[in-house]
Amino acid sequence: MNSDGILKHAARAFVIALVLYAAFFSCDQHLRLRKGPWQITFTSETNGHPAIIVNQPKLNIANVKIVFTGQTITNAPRTIIFDTPVQQAPFGKIIFFDTTYLPGTVTFGLFGHVIELLPRTLVIDRKECPWQSNSTFSLPVRPMNPAEPKAMK
Repeated sequence: MNSDGILKHAARAFVIALVLYAAFFSCDQHLRLRKGPWQITFTSETNGHPAIIVNQPKLNIANVKIVFTGQTITNAPRTIIFDTPVQQAPFGKIIFFDTTYLPGTVTFGLFGHVIELLPRTLVIDRKECPWQSNSTFSLPVRPMNPAEPKAMK
């Protein structure tokens, strides 16, 4: 067998592998990004109680508000789009987030409560609450339980 035949065969195999890689990569990128990220607005009520407003348009989640009664803040409203792994919350702590396949999972420690945003459900203090647009949850401030997860470093 001559070296020209081996080089042609290797070049064909390389081109086929490259085309397959590009096709699978673009398909995976589409699956990762198609639903879009969580959009969380950190704000306060007119009485100063801190609140977060959760939106995720592709999952038909709109204006789900979680209000933390018994606490006041003066921060200006700020919306964070959770599409990259480096985010800071204006108040509270980010305990965990995974944005590999959007919208992913985001978990907050806010005023003694653990709030977890999952595509299938909202979890408040380890209790599942179905997503319902335009709903409001009022949570009293409580001390953080030492057994609960700590913030990401």
